[in-house]
Amino acid sequence: MPATVAQILEPYEEKPKLVERIAFRTVSPSIAIVEPNPEWPQRFEQAKKRIQNVLGDLILDIAHVGSTSVPGLPAKDVIDVDLTLRDATDEASYVKLLDEAGFRFLLREPRWHQHRFFVEDWPKAYHVNLHVWGPDSPEVARHRIFREWLLKTPADLELYAKVKREAAEQTVVVGGSVMEYNQRKEKTIQEILERAFRDLGYIE
Repeated sequence: MPATVAQILEPYEEKPKLVERIAFRTVSPSIAIVEPNPEWPQRFEQAKKRIQNVLGDLILDIAHVGSTSVPGLPAKDVIDVDLTLRDATDEASYVKLLDEAGFRFLLREPRWHQHRFFVEDWPKAYHVNLHVWGPDSPEVARHRIFREWLLKTPADLELYAKVKREAAEQTVVVGGSVMEYNQRKEKTIQEILERAFRDLGYIE
């Protein structure tokens, strides 16, 4: 059953104490915002093919999400991927296979739609963040709605680009983390999502 409107509208409250840490990154992620790169879609397709090759029928969907999935939007040079599996709790069926494909298991958040997080972070020009979800995750729906809204709303695309640059600059100045960078963007993201939800008739 697809995520309901009520589930999609329910705000996510971060609870760090509920995050189960498996491992740590071997390379610190950069907060630098770069200009749109025409190679980003190709990089996603390369990652997608590698995932499909090892997981096959376990996969329900693979989507390119985040800023690198939106043409014309500046972004951190990171490819974000939403991977929806038939059962994200069945780690024995996919964790080892993803590891063999180059994706390291970093953490799990069982109470957040079965979320598992993997990275491809060995030293190279760009990284891949892989988010694994169970079926019909509201978070996957929100990512899709946000992306589709930016694609058709130039004003919000420009606003988000501006806020991303400012958030990155402010975070770098104070020596902050990627989490702090994300927090600086959060208010604007929620405002943009509200406009998208209103356009869909989810809210008045």
